[in-house]
Amino acid sequence: MSDDDEHIETRAIHAGQEPDEETGALMTPIFANSTYVQDGPGDHRGYEYSRTGNPTRTDLEDNLASLEGAEYGRAFSSGMGAINTVLNLLEAGDHVVAGDDVYGGTHRIFTQVYEDYDVDFDFVDTTDHDEVRSAMRESTELVWVETPTNPLMNVNDIGALADIAHEHDALCAVDNTFATPYLQRPIEHGADVVCHSLTKYLGGHSDLVAGALITDDEDIDEQLGFYQNSVGATPSPFDCFLVLRGTKSLSVRMDRHCENASELAHWLDDHDSVDTVYYPGLESHPHHDLAAEQMDDFGGMLSFELDASLDEASEFVSETEVFTLAESLGGVESLIEQPAAMTHAAIPKAEREAAGLTDPLIRASVGIENVDDLKADLQQAMDAALD
Repeated sequence: MSDDDEHIETRAIHAGQEPDEETGALMTPIFANSTYVQDGPGDHRGYEYSRTGNPTRTDLEDNLASLEGAEYGRAFSSGMGAINTVLNLLEAGDHVVAGDDVYGGTHRIFTQVYEDYDVDFDFVDTTDHDEVRSAMRESTELVWVETPTNPLMNVNDIGALADIAHEHDALCAVDNTFATPYLQRPIEHGADVVCHSLTKYLGGHSDLVAGALITDDEDIDEQLGFYQNSVGATPSPFDCFLVLRGTKSLSVRMDRHCENASELAHWLDDHDSVDTVYYPGLESHPHHDLAAEQMDDFGGMLSFELDASLDEASEFVSETEVFTLAESLGGVESLIEQPAAMTHAAIPKAEREAAGLTDPLIRASVGIENVDDLKADLQQAMDAALD
């Protein structure tokens, strides 16, 4: 049976990985090498220097490419390192169209780093395809898409946005961190590049920082590989090993994340202290039908807006006990945060509020604990903060 015939649960465990030929070790060895012996000047055995390539990293990159249904994968030392490498493809004078509720770190590197290099950015509602088309220019080289978005959980039509990008000879890059390839594979819908923060669900245990880019286009991969090697934002062999450990349990973890998040979203949706719940699995979500068509399930991330002041919302997230107040997401443990003060604080307040990122907005990464304990924890925090 070829890899293409295997289900994703099987490929998550086996793709890109074979027992070590010399020792028979089942798990991918950690090749803690900086350099490799050469049989003659320039005559190496596939590896010469670990910034350029490392066997543990190769196994991870092959595994990730298989999960996304693509040919090529590149691993990086962080998700931001991966995003920076996509931006390395641009030149002064180029233009990028991006969503108006992207992750705060993405917004920061766009506006505070690359705008200084004369790259121009327009932030628009990417669920409004007419608005996206209106933002496109002759100089547009990239359409940057998150779906579901962070933190408002908007669902973008990858196929439609890829078509708009390609009509203007631009690339379409999709940040697939929230969904993971277990739930959504953007290349199947026409995306050119898929980005991941491996720190999140693919690592899955909040014990590493890494990123990845995946593509099905050989020319794009060669360019990404050039910048990966030249800039050097590559992960350690140990971090690559940890991500490979994480991908093996991706399917069972994501099933539980989705199950818990769905039940919690419905509970919050009926709660008197909650104004709005943002979760694509709710039938009331404006993009529910698109999510049901484009995704295999609705994910483990949700956001909700409390009927509360800024101070009350801050106290609420400080009172949780099972949910941990912390940035990041995608680990087995549940995390909670207040985007306006934490992950999205880099975005100016006026821009945040225009995009719907209000002060009492709460984002939750729903873990795999017992869901009744998660409900009880949120309730006791509400009782402490809102009474």
